[in-house]
Amino acid sequence: MERVLQEIEEYLKNLIIPYLMSHLSNMFDSVNSEVGSIASEVGRTPSAFSPSVFGMIRNISETVILPIAGIILTFVACYELIQLIISYNNLANFETWFIFKWIFKTAIAVELITHTFDFTMAVFDVAQHVVASAGSLIGASTAVDASALAGMQSTLEAMDIWSLVALYFQVSIIMIITQLLSKIIFVIIYVRMIEIYMYVSMAPIPFATFGNREQSTIGMNYVKSLFALGFQGFLIMICVGIYAMLIQTLAFSSDIVGSLWGVLGYTILLAFSLFKTNTVAKAILQCH
Repeated sequence: MERVLQEIEEYLKNLIIPYLMSHLSNMFDSVNSEVGSIASEVGRTPSAFSPSVFGMIRNISETVILPIAGIILTFVACYELIQLIISYNNLANFETWFIFKWIFKTAIAVELITHTFDFTMAVFDVAQHVVASAGSLIGASTAVDASALAGMQSTLEAMDIWSLVALYFQVSIIMIITQLLSKIIFVIIYVRMIEIYMYVSMAPIPFATFGNREQSTIGMNYVKSLFALGFQGFLIMICVGIYAMLIQTLAFSSDIVGSLWGVLGYTILLAFSLFKTNTVAKAILQCH
């Protein structure tokens, strides 16, 4: 009778272990594929991320927003001229150089709004260079390699049937959560790029405020927001680097259950950290 029970247990183990290994491999692949693609995704400029979307945004901005920016620039230039006249006691103390000063400032403002996309893309070109440099320096892999999976299989083969059944249910729960988290990571990366497109589409309006010192705070805050969005990619790379280092500290072969829950905890931490990168970037650059 005992021999029969052992045969049944061995048969069940031979059924469960391949399923467990398949689930474990798929679980790690779903997270690793999303995490591994972060560097390439956040390192793209808006024009390279989706050229068709970028072309549409640029066309809308130049045909719809730019004329509005021209009206705002006209108002700002007139307001600046009035302020200059008042500051010289209604021209009682007339000096010709202030007229040239006004013309020069207005010309710069016109140049800014007519080349808005060149300036905004320059911000993201700088950010892309920083992200690419960070990616090459971090360079840590988040993947669980074949040797770790082989060690896990050896550990599974040494476990009894009841432990394998309990582990199967745990793995099923963890796999569902990690797949959900991998999609959340995907959403975070794409939401950032959509936010960039929204900021870029309105670029001519804040750039039109640089003609006057008082109104230029709008433009300065906008530029800081652009840098915050650009350098958010750098903070995302920092989060990925921390995640990779934490994953490497887990002992998958000796403590499978603890390591699996550790992977889940670190993945939740990664998703939460990615959510916070936008807030942290804006707080560092003091964007309002």
